[in-house]
Amino acid sequence: MVGLSGRGLTTLKRSTRLANRLFSWIIRGLVKPRIIPETIDIQPDPSICYVLESDLLSNRLILEQATVKAGMPSSLQPAESEHTPPQAMLAIQEMRGLILRRPDLRAHLDDLKSLLEWMGSHPEQDIQLVPVSIFLGRATDGDSGVFKILFTENWPITGRIRRFFSMLFNGRDSIVQFSAPISLRQIVEEDLSQRRLIRKISRVLRVHFRRVRSSVLGPDLSHRRTLLDTLLKTAVVRDAIRVEARKKKITLNKARKQARKYAKEIAADYSYTAVRIASRIMHWFWNRIYNGVRVRHKHNLTDIPKGSEIIYVPCHRSHIDYLLVSWLVHNQGLVVPHIAAGVNLNMPVIGSILRRGGAFFIRRSFRSNMLYSVIFNEYVDMMFRKGVSMEYFIEGGRSRTGRLRDPSMGMLNMTVRSYLRHQQRPVKLIPIYVGYERLVEGSSYLKELSGGHKKSESVGGFFKSLKILREQFGRVHVSYGKPIDLATHIEQFEPNWRDTPDMATQRPAWMPGVVEELGLEVMRAINRTTHVNPINLIAVTLLSSLRNAVSEADLIRQIDFVRTVILLSDLSDEVTVTDMPAADVIAYAEGLKSVSRKEHALGDVIYCEEVQSWSLTYFRNNIMHLLTAHAWVACMFRYNMSFSRTRLLMMASAVYPYLRRELFVPIAEDDFPAHCERAIDHLIGMEFLRVDKHDADRLHRHRGDTTQAMQLKQLSAPVFQSLERYYMTVAILVRNGSGTLSSGQLENLCHLCAERLSIMYSRNSPDFFDRALFKGFIRKLRDYDILGTNEEGKLTFGEQLVDVIEDAKGVLSKEVRHTILQISYIPDESANQEQIEAPQDDLEAAALDSAEAIVEEKTPPPAG
Repeated sequence: MVGLSGRGLTTLKRSTRLANRLFSWIIRGLVKPRIIPETIDIQPDPSICYVLESDLLSNRLILEQATVKAGMPSSLQPAESEHTPPQAMLAIQEMRGLILRRPDLRAHLDDLKSLLEWMGSHPEQDIQLVPVSIFLGRATDGDSGVFKILFTENWPITGRIRRFFSMLFNGRDSIVQFSAPISLRQIVEEDLSQRRLIRKISRVLRVHFRRVRSSVLGPDLSHRRTLLDTLLKTAVVRDAIRVEARKKKITLNKARKQARKYAKEIAADYSYTAVRIASRIMHWFWNRIYNGVRVRHKHNLTDIPKGSEIIYVPCHRSHIDYLLVSWLVHNQGLVVPHIAAGVNLNMPVIGSILRRGGAFFIRRSFRSNMLYSVIFNEYVDMMFRKGVSMEYFIEGGRSRTGRLRDPSMGMLNMTVRSYLRHQQRPVKLIPIYVGYERLVEGSSYLKELSGGHKKSESVGGFFKSLKILREQFGRVHVSYGKPIDLATHIEQFEPNWRDTPDMATQRPAWMPGVVEELGLEVMRAINRTTHVNPINLIAVTLLSSLRNAVSEADLIRQIDFVRTVILLSDLSDEVTVTDMPAADVIAYAEGLKSVSRKEHALGDVIYCEEVQSWSLTYFRNNIMHLLTAHAWVACMFRYNMSFSRTRLLMMASAVYPYLRRELFVPIAEDDFPAHCERAIDHLIGMEFLRVDKHDADRLHRHRGDTTQAMQLKQLSAPVFQSLERYYMTVAILVRNGSGTLSSGQLENLCHLCAERLSIMYSRNSPDFFDRALFKGFIRKLRDYDILGTNEEGKLTFGEQLVDVIEDAKGVLSKEVRHTILQISYIPDESANQEQIEAPQDDLEAAALDSAEAIVEEKTPPPAG
């Protein structure tokens, strides 16, 4: 103002007021702010000073518009008297420069100084500092335009041009959030020097605005280079770089370059604009290939207290899962999580897009690479410290069979480790069940299960996959499970865990057990929120029929029966089942080409061809855990007209731990007999079983040629194949002898025998000979000390296995037992062929004699 006369200064002030009125008129036409909270409990006395994050003219005028709308004191009125504070508004950041504008973070200090001086001269007065946050277009829905998305609110303070377009496209979706007032008098009474008071007030306001912006937009991750620099400067990474240089005998500079290369390979490059554009594309995509996405139990996510660290842990059925969960979370109004993705997806162009959507990449294995391991662990730990929500698939990879895969503990281990190191906020794990009615990768899964090699992901393969846009894949069903509180889970296994010393630097001895049980609990929690869709129902019923074909009338009857059994199982209050009538279920499956129909004068036959049956196996396996108790009871009557209730429950207690581990059934081991009791009562009530008149412990089924017997036999199918695998594993062990086979050899023999049995009985069920299922069963046998290992690494066993072959006579057919025993031993070249083709009773007797001989350690096992 230097050099201006009084008349010139007056003219300038009038011009400024005129310009402000003009801009105010324009902004009133563009911006219609929504005020939060709707009811503002702020009294005009004591005096109010509004605090903005930035002094942009648009922010000042929007604030004035909001104060008028809310009936609050004006933010632009000058001081009316000496009893009024010198200003009604200040900003933490002031933009300097005419063209290249830069934020000045210290300009507000003079404003705070003048307020404190005014307070000093008016000791009876107080000033309320009211922080006000302004957001233009915080979130968008599926109908938002591209420009609306591009100019939504972001972390960086924007310039004049971008701000104008933000008001133009998002002004009517703006938010003005008034926070609770801060008493300046209370801060002044802390008896600090004026300089320290100003620094404290400034720090409090900066932290406040950052927290509000973080809760609305998510953590500030827009400066990837800064994040990487911070990561590489941590003490742990610096130590790892020095170790790498010594170990590989390279220069320190070269080791640093390698570390930065690893960090760039791992780190996400989160972009809010990219997320919003991707949300719009995904909205079109879902409606193009699916008939909708149905979400259940949203309250399990929305009811989580604010300030919690959220970890999304969905099951992994398809590559679509990555996009689906993020899109749903964004539509829920929450921040899109960072997603742990396999490095195989880090392809040219595609990888860059995924990074901007929050993906960070992880190698399949990096135990032997110490430097990479340290950098990845520190990156994940940094994300936790920043409060970034995360998403990862603890199965490690996509399920090719429809069953949940064994949990991979790597990311869970890092989650627990970071929580123990910092404990800044509560951690909630959200299990998510994702169910499809038709798989995008269905054909590739079939090729892999048939022995084909998995094709590596590529850009060319991505563009080839776009042909799916011409097809329909039914509906997608997503269910949010009940949150698992990490601290509560740890306390169940280690009540005094908070007293463990040095948790920040050393891994507690109890941690591996806690992590392993957490992984199993997550898998069971996913199954606890299963939705049974029409394809699940048609799969579990049709595949249980003879040669995968059945009359339409019988299929309708069996669908209703299975639906009733699932509803009666009382597995969880969050399990849901489609209410579609059985006839409509069949028609729906036909529309998705999941089944075929053969018209006939005596009634149409519904069947599935070989490829269809392999696909249906996937959807049957999605829900087998829901039928465990009823299917177990039905298994006992598959080849028996009657069975003892006591023996049924005793055998259930013995076998259930293995079924629970294989299917991740959410029923405790001690509770399973009670569930079987209820299943028996259900089947008696539906007249599939009856109690013997003279022996209350004896149960009977109908004759084999009756409809009830057929339905009961079909109900047993989900569990029956598991029992065959268990018997096969035990038979191979017993016939080959203790101390003869290693775990790897046993797994291979089981796989080959199951594959051969599948061919002989024309079973179109590729998961029957899945190596992972045999591996899990063998591991469980070792966990229960039924199997041991000698000094040579061979499996040893005792008398616990002797009774298994005898018990199998009550469950498996003679034909199946004979076939398994025939192929369960690989003889030497000198073995007598007559021994191999011995009668069934001789084979079982030989197996039992072999086991008894091994237990007593009298003689070696026979060659045949």
